[in-house]
Amino acid sequence: MDDVEYFAVATRDDIEPGEVFVSVVEGTPVAICNVDGVFYAIKDACTHDGSSFDTTDLEGPEIFCPRHGAVFNVITGEVLGAPATVPVPTFPVRMNGDTIEVGLEL
Repeated sequence: MDDVEYFAVATRDDIEPGEVFVSVVEGTPVAICNVDGVFYAIKDACTHDGSSFDTTDLEGPEIFCPRHGAVFNVITGEVLGAPATVPVPTFPVRMNGDTIEVGLEL
């Protein structure tokens, strides 16, 4: 990714392991996912119908769309279960002390 800019979205204490934290970063809906203490970010929109992941938790690296049950890998964005067929976009994440920063291509 060229021209990636990082934005602070949460702190480590805001998101417990297995939880999802939803935020809007520069107009982009983002779901930050804590997988066993490691943070990953995906677009907060199921590629099947656009539903938010705000009411779901993780099972390891798997996130489930609360509306129709599509399953995605939050590390790679890969579709793991129908009805979705298109991967969910992922974003780079870095830690700045205890602050979680998400990178967006501008």
